[in-house]
Amino acid sequence: MEYLKLIRVKHYLKNFLVFLPAIFSGMLFDSNVLFKVIIMFFAFSFTSSIIYVINDINDIESDRKHPIKKNRPLASGKISKKEAIITIIILVLLITGLLYFANLLFDFSSLILLLYFIINLGYSFGLKNIPLVDITILALGFVLRVTYGGVGLGIEISNWLFLTILSISFYMALGKRRNELIKNGSNSRKVLRSYNKDFLDKNMYMFLALTIVFYSLWAVSAFNNEFFKYSIILVIVILLKYCMDVEDDNFGDPIEVITHDKVLLVLGALYIIFVFSSIYF
Repeated sequence: MEYLKLIRVKHYLKNFLVFLPAIFSGMLFDSNVLFKVIIMFFAFSFTSSIIYVINDINDIESDRKHPIKKNRPLASGKISKKEAIITIIILVLLITGLLYFANLLFDFSSLILLLYFIINLGYSFGLKNIPLVDITILALGFVLRVTYGGVGLGIEISNWLFLTILSISFYMALGKRRNELIKNGSNSRKVLRSYNKDFLDKNMYMFLALTIVFYSLWAVSAFNNEFFKYSIILVIVILLKYCMDVEDDNFGDPIEVITHDKVLLVLGALYIIFVFSSIYF
């Protein structure tokens, strides 16, 4: 159980973004596409796990002083640094084996995976302390997930879909920083000294509005399907509910917000059903 916490299996939920190009192209159930995208999902998940482990090793002392992070496996001493390093090696071997097995190891998509790793490694070792750069890297992580799925499968990503993912990613990143600032104060994270609630609020809502606009334009133009445009209503409700949650008593982490709200989970399930009904039936 402690190793699952160490590699942040719960955060693998974010990596389902890799599936979006396959889903919206109508090709998800093509056997070759489905096989490759599942491999890519786990490759991206294990890569993100390596970043989490490296970050925890780097922040072990500061995490021990944090009211929540002190319970992490490394900070609490339940897993040693040596065991964490061995975990990283195992994950690297798993990624290499999976990509080789799917003929993706020397594919251009692997460069995207490498780019994600390098950017987030930089984040762990200092870029997270630079205002705006930290938010941009958090948002870029979501964009790279979708891009990885598209490039690896050879599926072109709609410009409107790209802009939708980009804008909602910035919205969630700003929301995370907003709630960290409110809950822990500016001294809890160095970069928070450069932000204030008004700045984060204004830009959050700007990106929320852009997300709705971009999604709406995509929904009415990307499909030869009159029915799909009605998903805009459901997406607006989902975003409003997420917004309500972010302004509630939490740390603003997207996974925490989503998994702790049953209504949001139901709305998400309804959206998935709607999408599959519109595209595949």
